[in-house]
Amino acid sequence: MSKILFPTTPDCEIVSSRIVNFPIELVFKAWTDPDHLKNWWGPNGFTNTFNEFDLRVGGKWDFIMHGPEQGHYHNQAEFVAIEKPTLIAWKRHSQPLFKVVATFEIVAEQQTKVLFRMVFDTARECDKVKKFAVDKNEENFDRLEAELSKMKL
Repeated sequence: MSKILFPTTPDCEIVSSRIVNFPIELVFKAWTDPDHLKNWWGPNGFTNTFNEFDLRVGGKWDFIMHGPEQGHYHNQAEFVAIEKPTLIAWKRHSQPLFKVVATFEIVAEQQTKVLFRMVFDTARECDKVKKFAVDKNEENFDRLEAELSKMKL
């Protein structure tokens, strides 16, 4: 993937990646079909209520993440780029503010590399989130793989 959205410096981004043993079309569907996305989005134990999921450039994603013990976290985002089946990007309009680029690349017939970039305006803002996001992104990938194992194209 040569297209770079949201150019930044390493101290202002969190990058997580994983190779999953599923075809790119199925992986893209898990990220873009709200009936699947709501099942895996977020760290372990979280559930989601999607109020709006308008997958188009300029479309809104409005949802609440429900914590396993307490807390309800309202999230608002706007999609800024969608290239089926290789890229989804959005800007968060709720705190903490950052931009996201998720890319999908074929590694083999049944393998896809998922690259998840969180881009912040400042290193300070990035550091605040980095303390917990790296591990939580791994939990999110685990949940993605569990959802993919239940899905069909």
